[in-house]
Amino acid sequence: MVEMIPLFGPIPGGMEMMVILLIAVLLFGANKIPKLARSTGEAMGEFKKGRQEIEEELNEMQDPEIEADADTGVETETNVDADA
Repeated sequence: MVEMIPLFGPIPGGMEMMVILLIAVLLFGANKIPKLARSTGEAMGEFKKGRQEIEEELNEMQDPEIEADADTGVETETNVDADA
C-alpha cells in the first residue's frame, strides 16, 4: 500500500488546538484576540477583492472581442452577425 503524506504536515486535533488557543491568549491577551481576528478578516477581504480584479483584467486580455459596457456592466459582443 502507498502511504499518503499530508502536504502541510499533520493537522492539529482537539487537544492540540486547545493548547494553541491557550498560548495565543497568554501571548496576546484575551481582549486583543478579537481585534487580531477582525484585522485578519479585513485583510482577507482586501486580498479577495484584489484577486478578483486581477482575474477580470486577465479575462479581458484573453478575450478582446468581449467588451464590458462601463455604464451598465453588461458584456456585449463587438462582432455581431447582421444575418442573425
